[in-house]
Amino acid sequence: MTRAIKMAPSLSGPLLRMHFHDCFVNYVDLTNGFLKGCDGSVLLNGTSSSPPEKVAPPNLSLRGYGEIDRVKAKLEKACPGIVSCADILALVARDVVVLTKGPYWKVPTGRRDGRRSVAQDTIGNLPPPTLNFSQILTGFFAPKGLNVKDIIVLSGGHTIGTSHCSSFSNRLYNFTGKGDADPAMDSLYRANLKKKCRPNDATTLVEMDPGSARTFDEGYYKNVVKRRGLFTSDDSLLHNKKAKAYLLRQTRGSPLEFFRDFAVSMVKMGGIGVLTGTAGEVRKQCAFVN
Repeated sequence: MTRAIKMAPSLSGPLLRMHFHDCFVNYVDLTNGFLKGCDGSVLLNGTSSSPPEKVAPPNLSLRGYGEIDRVKAKLEKACPGIVSCADILALVARDVVVLTKGPYWKVPTGRRDGRRSVAQDTIGNLPPPTLNFSQILTGFFAPKGLNVKDIIVLSGGHTIGTSHCSSFSNRLYNFTGKGDADPAMDSLYRANLKKKCRPNDATTLVEMDPGSARTFDEGYYKNVVKRRGLFTSDDSLLHNKKAKAYLLRQTRGSPLEFFRDFAVSMVKMGGIGVLTGTAGEVRKQCAFVN
C-alpha cells in the first residue's frame, strides 16, 4: 500500500470509502438466517441479469479495485485461503489513513467473504450526501448499531479524497427546486465551486477538504465550521449540539481526539454484519465466488 499510494495518492479517499460502502450495504434473509455487512460484497462481479453492488449509482465513483486485487494476489501466494477480501478492505482502509498521516489502529480480522452482491441492496443502505443529521442517524446509522458520535467522527473521513460535482450541485444551482443556492454555504466558497462545477457537470472532481485533501487531519472540521462543508450532510453537523461542540474543539487544538475517536469508530463500523466461522468463504479472487 505504501507503493500504491506513492504512485497514485488520489486513491486514498476511494479506498477508504470502499470499506464504508462494503460495510453499510446490509442484507438480511430472516427465513434462512442470512446476514451480510462487511463481507467484501462490493468487490464481486455480477452478470447482465443480476448486476452487482459495484455498478449501483452510489458505487460508480469507487476506484482502486485493481489495488485490492494486487494485495489479494500477494496474500494468496504467501498464505493461500487465509485472508479474506473483506479483511483486506478493512486493512487497506487503515493503511491509507496511516499513509496520509492519520492514526494507526489494530484491525480485528477473521471476517469471511459473502457470496451475494446485488445492486439493489444498496438502496436504503448508503446515505446520500443530501440528508440532514437526523435522517442519517435514524435511517442509516442507528439501524446498524452506530450512534451520534460515530456520525460525527466518521464524517471526518471526508478530510481525504474528492467528490463529483453532481453530488453537491443542488447546493449551488437548485437547492429548493427554484434555481436557488443553499444559503447555509459560505458565499465565497460557493462562488469558487461554481467556477469549477457548471450545471449538470457529472465528471469534474472537487476536493472535499480543500488544501489538504491528501492529508488526514482536522482540516475538514475547520472547513465545516466556516460553512465550507461540501455536502448538506457536512453542513448538518453544525445543527446538532453535540456535533457542533466536537467540531469547535477540532478548530482549537491538535487532532489527537479525532484520531483516537476515528480509530474506535472504524473498528466498530468494521464489525457490522460480519461473517465468521464456517459462514461465507475466503475467496481466491475478490471479484468471484469460489
